[in-house]
Amino acid sequence: MRDPLRHAGPAELESNDADPKDKLVPAVKESPDFCSRALASLQDSKLGDTVKFFGGRQVPRARALIELTDDLEDHYSQLASYLRMNGMVPPSVRPAK
Repeated sequence: MRDPLRHAGPAELESNDADPKDKLVPAVKESPDFCSRALASLQDSKLGDTVKFFGGRQVPRARALIELTDDLEDHYSQLASYLRMNGMVPPSVRPAK
C-alpha cells in the first residue's frame, strides 16, 4: 500500500510555475481532499517512523504532523491580519446571520 505521507501528492497534480491556470486550478482543488485522505489513513503505531521532510531531512512522522498544524495556524493568522488591514472580517469570526 502506498504511504500517502511519503509523497507530495499524486503525480497528475504535480505542477510548476510555468503551468497554465487550467492545470493549476484542478490541483489546488484536489489538494484538500488528498490531505484528508492521507491524514485519515494515519496509524498511531507509525508516528515514530521517519519521513522525508523539508530539505531532504528525515524526521519522525509525528514531527511532520505537528509542523503541519502549526503551519496551517500560521497561514491563517497571516490571512486574518491581511483581511483586517483591508477592512474585512475573517469568515471564521463573522457574526451569525
